[in-house]
Amino acid sequence: MSNVNFKDYLNDQLKNPEFKKEFNNETAKLESALAVSKIRKDAGLSQRELAAVSKVPQSTIARIESGANTSVDTLTKIGNALGKKLTVSLS
Repeated sequence: MSNVNFKDYLNDQLKNPEFKKEFNNETAKLESALAVSKIRKDAGLSQRELAAVSKVPQSTIARIESGANTSVDTLTKIGNALGKKLTVSLS
């Protein structure tokens, strides 16, 4: 079996419209997860502490940070609690 370059493999898979749709969906969720995790850590808060100030269950914070889907309302609560503005971009 020959070695496969991941970027080449991914680019080939992205030619499939269904794969590309799901890939983009998962990428968006992971970007949200990373953003929430980063602003929480930058604020020096644990998940439990962020949950308390944002009035969002700690389990929800954990799910968001693991890449689970969430609502704009929940992200807005988290952002407001940290003095951040939620910005949604469709490009």
